[in-house]
Amino acid sequence: MEHFWNDLQYKADTGVLTKTEEKFFKKLVKVLRYLSQNPRHPGLSSHDIKQLTKRYGMKVWESYLENNVPAAGRIFWVYGPEKGDITIIGIEPHPEDKKSGGYEKVSLSALK
Repeated sequence: MEHFWNDLQYKADTGVLTKTEEKFFKKLVKVLRYLSQNPRHPGLSSHDIKQLTKRYGMKVWESYLENNVPAAGRIFWVYGPEKGDITIIGIEPHPEDKKSGGYEKVSLSALK
């Protein structure tokens, strides 16, 4: 995730984001601002995902990056490693959780 963010930030700073990347970057910055201010912000619709919590051995949360679009983006995050920290461990399209084990297909970064 860190490499992904650094790459996006560099492209934004140097003005070489594609239109798609620019649109995504603006959404991501907005969501990160909301998360840093209040992880329970109504616009995020944050909720824990029991399947991922069980698989990763820590409470994994999902928040909206976007909504009402095909394969709407979701951000997966955990609290930590330090008290008061939030660590983004994945950005994925919304898994179809009611279809063929959608959350089983989600692959998240490790918490360092």
